[in-house]
Amino acid sequence: MLAAHSFIKVAAITDHDSTRGCKAAIELASAYPDVLIIPGVEISTVQGDMLVLGTDELPPKPWTPQAVVDYAKAIDAVTIVAHPFRMYGMGEQAKNFKVDAIEVLNGGSSKEANAQAKEFAKALKLPGTAGTDAHQVSELFSVYTQIDSAFSVDSVLAAIKKGAVSAHTARGTVPL
Repeated sequence: MLAAHSFIKVAAITDHDSTRGCKAAIELASAYPDVLIIPGVEISTVQGDMLVLGTDELPPKPWTPQAVVDYAKAIDAVTIVAHPFRMYGMGEQAKNFKVDAIEVLNGGSSKEANAQAKEFAKALKLPGTAGTDAHQVSELFSVYTQIDSAFSVDSVLAAIKKGAVSAHTARGTVPL
């Protein structure tokens, strides 16, 4: 199923340790020229979850944070530390890896965890992104990343890397 939104027209699909859902979403969205799907994956490393945007393939194992960062850099993809201050988050360990951004607004994280992530990203001078962490259709569109870029995967990835992004919540959906 492809869910629609009035102004969110770009979505990154990042299933845990799989690209199957991403490939299916790209196929579904191909019928809609005003919808762009960013291919990606959420990788479960021992130190915490990481997002890789700009790939429809899994990185080679072992899935360590450094190996994931190296893989992403080799293919010009984007790495984002997912929900750093909650379960399966990397926390302060993220400062040891040259990631492109920090998820500062996560639909499944507490207000405190999101605030801590925002301060962490600021301290590291990294862009902050938002992710719904949706596991059901009802959880979609609770948060979003506003991106200043052209309507293409490469432009979106470049905008994240240069920090032309801001994280937002849909009114009343996530405590801030």
